[in-house]
Amino acid sequence: MDDQPNSESNTNMVTPTHPSLIDSSSSESSSSHPPSSEPHITNGNHVSPTKTRNNENRKEKKHKILFLDAYDSFSNNITSLLTTLLDDVDVYVLSIDSPLLNPASPDFGQRFRRELAQYTAVVCGPGPGSPDNDADVGLMNYVWQLQLDAAEKGSNGGEGGLLPVLGICLGFQSLVKYGGGEVKRLKRGLHGMVREVLHRPDANGGDGNIFRDVKPFKATLYHSLCGDIGQHEVSEADWREGGTKWKPIKGCADLLPLAWVEEERDDGEVERILMGVKHLRKPFWGLQYHPESVCTEQEGNKVIENWFKEALRWNEARGRVVMEVGEGERLAHQATKPSLLSRLQVPVGDEQTTLSTTTTTSERKIWWERMGTRPEHRSATVRLPHGVQVSDVVEELGLDGSDKVVVLESANATATASARADVRGRYSIIAAGLEEALRLEYHTGDEYATFKLQKVNGLQVDLSERVFLGPYGGIWGLVASFQEMRSLGGGVELPDLPFLGGFMGFITYEQGLSDIDIHLENRQHHRPDVCLAWVTKSVVIDHTLGLAHIQELYSSDTDLDDDAWMRSTADRLLSTSAHHQHQFLNNLPSPAKKAKTRRPSTSTSIQTPLTKEYEARVKTCQEFIAAGDSYELCLTDQTKITRPLSDMIPSATSQEHHAPQQQRPTSPTFNRKQQQRRRSSSLVPTTTSTPVPSSWHLYKTLRSRQPAPFASYLRLGGATLVSASPERFLTYDRHGRCSMRPMKGTVRKSEAVSTLEQAEKILHVPKEEAENLMIVDLVRHDLHSICGAGNVEVSDLLKVEEYQSVFQMITVVEGQLPSPSSDNKKKYTGLDVLAASLPPGSMTGAPKKRSCELLQQIEQHRERSLYSGVVGYMCVSGRGDWSVTIRSLFRWDDERVTVQVQGEDGQSEEEHEVWHIGAGGAVTILSTPEGEREEMFTKLAGPLRVFADLG
Repeated sequence: MDDQPNSESNTNMVTPTHPSLIDSSSSESSSSHPPSSEPHITNGNHVSPTKTRNNENRKEKKHKILFLDAYDSFSNNITSLLTTLLDDVDVYVLSIDSPLLNPASPDFGQRFRRELAQYTAVVCGPGPGSPDNDADVGLMNYVWQLQLDAAEKGSNGGEGGLLPVLGICLGFQSLVKYGGGEVKRLKRGLHGMVREVLHRPDANGGDGNIFRDVKPFKATLYHSLCGDIGQHEVSEADWREGGTKWKPIKGCADLLPLAWVEEERDDGEVERILMGVKHLRKPFWGLQYHPESVCTEQEGNKVIENWFKEALRWNEARGRVVMEVGEGERLAHQATKPSLLSRLQVPVGDEQTTLSTTTTTSERKIWWERMGTRPEHRSATVRLPHGVQVSDVVEELGLDGSDKVVVLESANATATASARADVRGRYSIIAAGLEEALRLEYHTGDEYATFKLQKVNGLQVDLSERVFLGPYGGIWGLVASFQEMRSLGGGVELPDLPFLGGFMGFITYEQGLSDIDIHLENRQHHRPDVCLAWVTKSVVIDHTLGLAHIQELYSSDTDLDDDAWMRSTADRLLSTSAHHQHQFLNNLPSPAKKAKTRRPSTSTSIQTPLTKEYEARVKTCQEFIAAGDSYELCLTDQTKITRPLSDMIPSATSQEHHAPQQQRPTSPTFNRKQQQRRRSSSLVPTTTSTPVPSSWHLYKTLRSRQPAPFASYLRLGGATLVSASPERFLTYDRHGRCSMRPMKGTVRKSEAVSTLEQAEKILHVPKEEAENLMIVDLVRHDLHSICGAGNVEVSDLLKVEEYQSVFQMITVVEGQLPSPSSDNKKKYTGLDVLAASLPPGSMTGAPKKRSCELLQQIEQHRERSLYSGVVGYMCVSGRGDWSVTIRSLFRWDDERVTVQVQGEDGQSEEEHEVWHIGAGGAVTILSTPEGEREEMFTKLAGPLRVFADLG
C-alpha cells in the first residue's frame, strides 16, 4: 500500500489550466496539446476561500440558510461554499421530499411557512431529473408560490411567507418554469464542461443584479436541460446588438436575464444558453452553472456574495425578521453528518471500560466482546534476503493454499514502468493466523451481523454469534464500536507503519448501494457483503528499506506473553529464498501438454460480454443523460469463466452462504501440515486428468503481468479475490487526514502510445477530463459530509500516470476530520468517511443515487458483488487504506456448475467453479458506443489473460 498522506499539507491548491476542458471550441488546444503549465488558482470551493474572518468575539447571532437538497452528489460542496464564503452563516439541509413536510397533510402550509420563517434565505439545489416532474423538485414548487403578504396565505401553504431564494441548476430550471419559461433539452449536454459566463458587470436592471462588479470568469456546467425564455426567437441582429439579451423576453415578462453561455455547435449554429436570471416581482435568483465546482473560477464566488447581500437588503427593506427557535424545533439538519460513535445506543470507549469493572457487566459480556480489548503491540524486524518478494514470503508462511488469507500488496513497488514514485506503493501487508482470527460478516438487509471464530490456540471451536444491529444504528456503528474498544490511540507512541493490526477484508458494491438507501431485490444467496477479519498477527514489508516487520497484537489480560510465533516467523523469513517464483512456472503443464491430456469437457469456458448488447446499453445510458437523469453513468458488464475445481474448499464454508434448497459438494479434507511445508506450488488434484492452477497461481500470474500499487489476494468469507487494482479509494492517517484518489480516463499502452507525453495528449480532451471532473466533485461532496465546510481540498487535478499496461488520469482530493472533542463518543474517524462514501463514485457516476438506480435497471439487476466494491484495512492506530476492486477476478465457493464428462467408463458429471471479471467505463454525453466497448475490453484484457496463460 502507498505511504500515508502528509497530514501537514494544507496549502491552497494551484492547478494547471486545461484548455480542452475549458473550451471545446478551441479544437487545436483541446486535442493536440497537453495542459498549459501556466498555473492559476481555481475556485476556493475546494479550499477555504481567502477571507479574513474573526467570529470569536462576535455577539450577534449567525444568519441561517436553508438548503433544499434534490439528492445531487454536489450538494455538500454548495453548503460548504456558502458556509466558508459568507460571513456568519450556518447552513441547514432539508430534502425536497422530506417526510416531515408532506404536502398532502392538512397543516402542510402552516408547518412549511414556519420552517422557512427560521431562515434568512433559501437555496434550491441541483439534482437529477426535470422540473416537469414534480417528484424531482418536490418542495421547490411550493417555494416559488410564496407570496409577500403572509396575511394572504391559503390553507394549502402556497401563499405567504416570502423570502429570498437562489436556485442552482435544477433549482434554476424550476424557477424558469415558474416564471413562464420552458425547460428543454440542449442540442448536446454539457456535463463537466467549463465555459465562459457572459454577463454585464454594470448595474444592469437596477437593484438585484448579482453579477455587479464581477469580472469575466469561467464556470463548470452540469446539465442536459436548459431554461427557454424565448431567446432563440430573437433575431441574430437584435441579439448581437446586445440590448435584447439583457431584457425580459416576450412571454416571460417576470424573468430578467443576467448571464448567458453561447455554445458553438457542430452544425455551426450558436446555442444561446441562459445562465443567470432574476425574478422581477419576487426576491428570486437563479444560476444554471455550478458555482461550487472545483473548476469554477474563484471570481465566480462574488456572484454568491452579491446574492446574499441582496437577500439581506431585501429582508431589511421589508422589515422581515427571522424567527429564532431551538435546535430541536427545526425540521432541517446540519449539513455535516453526526459521527458513527455519537449515534450508538450502547456504551463505548471509556464509558464501557468504566461499566465493565463491575462484576455484573463483565459477566454479561459475551465471548466476542471480550476478545482483543485493551490490546498491546509487539514486533520484530528482519532484513529480507536479496530478491525475496511478497509471494515468496506468502509461500514460506504456508498461506498460498490456505482457505483464509489476506494479502495487500504494492506489486509494482519495484517496477520500472514509471519514474513517478507516487504510483508505486511502499508497503505490503500479509495477514497471518486467520484461522484463529475473529471474523465479522454482514449480509446487506439483515437486522444482524455475525461474529465467527474457527480456532483458539489450535483447538477447533467454531463459535458463531449473531448481533442485533439496532442499538448500533447499522453495521458501521457496530464496526465503529468494536474498533474504538480496541484502539491503540490516545498518546501511545506507535511504530511508523501503515498497519499494526485491526480489521482487514472486503466490502461489496451491493453494501454501498444499501448505504445510499437503494433496495436490493431477489438476492438468491446469503453471502457476506461486509467481511472483515480482526487481524492480530501480520507481516508488513517495507519495499523501500527491504525490511519485514513481524508483529502481533496481544492482550496482557488474557494472552500468554509468548513471542514464539514472531521468533519462528523471523527465522523462516531470514532463510527464505526467491526460488518459489521459478518453481511456480516450472511446475505448471505447458499449453501443449494440456491440450493432449485434458479432456475437452473439462477445459476452461469463457463467456465475454456481447458487443452489440453492450453498445446498446451505452446508448441507453446516453438517453438517460440527455433527459437530465444523470451527468455520467459508470456502466459495467461481467465476463464469466468456468473451469475445473482448483482450491480445496472446507465443507463448512461451502455450505455457509448458499440458499437452503441448494446443495454443494464437499471437498477432500485439507492437510494443513503438508500445505505449510509445500514451497513451490498450490496445485491441488481434481477429478480431471491435468492439475488445475490454483487461485494463488492466478494471482501470481496477474501480479507479474500487471503489477499494481493496490494488488490484493483474499480468501475470506467464502470469497476468493485476485486483484491488480491501480486505484486507491480512501486512505486516512492517525491525525484524521483523509485522501481519496478517483481514477477516470484510460488509454492502453501500444506502439502509438508509449510515453507519458503521448498519453497526456490523448487524455487531456473534453470527454476524458469531464469524466474525471464529475467524479472529483462527487468525491468532494462525500468528504464534505464528514469533514465539514472548508476542510476539503484538491491537491492534484487531472494528472496522468503511467502503469504497466495503461496510462490513467487521476485526481487527489484530501480532507481533514473535525478535531476530537473532549467527548470521545462524538469523535469522527476514518470509518465515518468510508461509510459515507460507498459505493465508490468512480464506479457509479453522478449524481450517485439516481445513477446507481439507473444502472441497476440497465445492468438488469445483476450483482457486481466484489467488483466495484473496496478492499483494505482499518488499523488500531487509527489509520486505514482502501482500494477500489477493479482489474480483478473473483469467485464464490458456493457457486458451481455441473458439466458432463465423457470418460473411458462412459459419461459422468463434474463440478466446475465459476469466476467473474467485471469491466466497464464512464458513459457521458460525449461517449461513442464503439469507444466505450473498446475501453471495456481494454480493461477486461489484463485479468482475462491469466486464464489464457495458465489454461
